[in-house]
Amino acid sequence: MSLAEKSKGFIDYLENWVKNLASITINDAISEPAKSAIISVDVINGFLYEGPLSSPRVAKIDAPITHLMKSAWERGLKDILLVQEGHREDSLEFDAFGEHAIKGSHQAEAIDKIKSLPFYSQLTTIYKDSIHPALNNGFDEWVEERGDLDTFIAVGDVTDLCVYQLTTYLRLKANAHHKKGRVIVPANCVQTWHLSVDDARNLPAMPHHGDMLHAIFLYHMALNGIEVVKEITTD
Repeated sequence: MSLAEKSKGFIDYLENWVKNLASITINDAISEPAKSAIISVDVINGFLYEGPLSSPRVAKIDAPITHLMKSAWERGLKDILLVQEGHREDSLEFDAFGEHAIKGSHQAEAIDKIKSLPFYSQLTTIYKDSIHPALNNGFDEWVEERGDLDTFIAVGDVTDLCVYQLTTYLRLKANAHHKKGRVIVPANCVQTWHLSVDDARNLPAMPHHGDMLHAIFLYHMALNGIEVVKEITTD
């Protein structure tokens, strides 16, 4: 049997699992605003709107993310961290993904919908030079300065790279330090790009099935104890 044939049962299960993800209310997600944080990863122009790694699929998360941020802020959550790619010009990551989001460029800036939030000036931005959120950039220090945090809501892109690295890092670090808490991923606030096999043949890039990898990595996050939900409702 081919891999596709052997995987059919699981793929059917996976599709049904994603379709039936439960929603939670903002009151459930943020029961104690002072102990909760939103961490946004790579919600920048270079992945949503412009440049070689931008994607119209990913651009659609702009409104749900900013709506969630605004609603959480109004509820009293004041710790919102923007983790954004801001590469040096000779970044080693370019070997894998090509040149993108050089620090100081428009691509590396937060999207205008985030910049237009009335509390944007009170948010912290941390730049990274790899797909990992916490290497050589002060991420850990930001979290440790807020030692009472026990709930992290992760949003951004892309599901199978930076979001996955962020959420599993938070969950596994908490496990290693025997620190209880929640890592929540609202599926409507994360997304990844799509590149078909046919289109990839003419590019120096590997194919990337957006729907499949989005679903698999949401599932893999859930396997690691991360709370994957359909959305966080605010009404």
